[in-house]
Amino acid sequence: MNLTESLLLALKAHGARQIFGIPGDFALPFFKIIEESQILPLYTLSHEPGVGFAADAAARILGGLGVAAVTYGAGALNMVNPVAAAYAEKSPLVVLSGGPGKNESRAGLLLHHQAKTLDSQFQIFREITCDQVRLDDAERAPSDIARVLANCRRYSRPVYIELPRDMVAQACASVVAMPAAAVDDEALDACVEEIRARLQRASRPALMVGVEVRRFGLEARVAELARRLELPVVTSFMGRGLLADADAPLLGTYMGVAGLPEVTELVETSDGLFLLGVIVCDTNFGVSASKIDLRKTIQALDEQVTIGYHSYAQIPLTALVDRLLDRVPAASRSYSLAAHSFPCKMLADQAPLTPTDIAAAVNDLMAEHGKLPIASDIGDCLFTAMDIEHTALVAPGYYATMGFGVPAGLGLQAATGQRPLILVGDGAFQMTGWELGNCQRYGWDPIVLLFNNASWEMLRTFQPESRFNDLGHWGFAEMAAGLGGDGQRVGSRAALKAALDKAVATRGRFQLIELSIPRGVLSATLTRFVAGVKKLNA
Repeated sequence: MNLTESLLLALKAHGARQIFGIPGDFALPFFKIIEESQILPLYTLSHEPGVGFAADAAARILGGLGVAAVTYGAGALNMVNPVAAAYAEKSPLVVLSGGPGKNESRAGLLLHHQAKTLDSQFQIFREITCDQVRLDDAERAPSDIARVLANCRRYSRPVYIELPRDMVAQACASVVAMPAAAVDDEALDACVEEIRARLQRASRPALMVGVEVRRFGLEARVAELARRLELPVVTSFMGRGLLADADAPLLGTYMGVAGLPEVTELVETSDGLFLLGVIVCDTNFGVSASKIDLRKTIQALDEQVTIGYHSYAQIPLTALVDRLLDRVPAASRSYSLAAHSFPCKMLADQAPLTPTDIAAAVNDLMAEHGKLPIASDIGDCLFTAMDIEHTALVAPGYYATMGFGVPAGLGLQAATGQRPLILVGDGAFQMTGWELGNCQRYGWDPIVLLFNNASWEMLRTFQPESRFNDLGHWGFAEMAAGLGGDGQRVGSRAALKAALDKAVATRGRFQLIELSIPRGVLSATLTRFVAGVKKLNA
């Protein structure tokens, strides 16, 4: 077995199901082994940011490892932004980068793709990954690989692995996975009993679930825990899509002044708010109608549980949920909440489109044909998704990078085999929408809803006087055929209904529906969100 094969088998054993990548000369040797070994399928895309976003989405949707393979310098450094997004949003992404051979620096010449020093790339990725290794010693490589992949899974954050090109075919032993970190049972028991006591004392307890619940594959167990504790459940903004298919008393998504009043009241008046895997950030809590005193909450995140003014360290979320299930008996009665009514039954007339119409049309589609998983970019497309029936969703809700949606949708279909719905704005599509040209090679056929108001409209809401937000019309629908798909531009509700019916009935080619939306027409959720942010910043 050579070093690359050992690495690939370890990736597979740790939950990787495919690799997304773009080759380059420093990476050609290990790409050759990836292709010939067939240990993991390889999907090549067109631009490194798309590779990073696709691998990230694959990790998010299945809870395993996402793998992005690139070349040294021009490839890896072009993927810094997607890796930073994965770090911020706790996604277990493995970056595989080719690298110079161990002896290449001895010629006294600068190497192409080199920035400042040969080590600059390694140092840059140290800042946005939780562990790093350069595999320059075949004897030490198995233990290094085991450590790095274990940390990727344990902390659900990116890691960086560099393969010098003269090392990829070196003989190497297999990787033995590291055992899970030990948990202090006494501390865990004390923590669980304090949580139970705190919730029992509360007159208005509530549970908010966040991204770690999916990252660690806990949705079914958390749904059962919510039923046993008889707690109403909401998701954070970043956690939208969690528990979509679980039998849980799910009330909706907390978005402060931008969200449903009943959800806002539940969260902000709770005297026993249990934040399970929720990242405490501005997009989750920045537009609260009334300030939440986090000192009065229970927070479980990053292997730490904070209750009031003290914390329990090294308490993994999985161990916490499992121990709570051991200690909390099954509920004596079923606990349910009135379901929120999402917009639906869109009137298919000649009225111009609004984001609410788009949400209603999607809800009608899923009611007739079944749920579709969604990959959304940032912008009003993501706020519109808040009006779509609960379904699996991947989106950059906190890091808020543009360009995520299209490659994330491709990663979602590659990972799950399910046909995704992609929501993307025209500005983000200009960045990474061209990755759709790769669908034909792999048989992917996403349905893409492209929100086109010829503008960076979300930025315009904060600074309406700036003309640099104008983008102009690019004719995206006409470009679809050249990329191997079908495109249609719609501007009315009737045309949207017809386009969606055609799209869902057409398989084997991506379907791009360009939605002409007048400038200044926003979803009600984004309007409230912007107003809340402006009020806070005033």
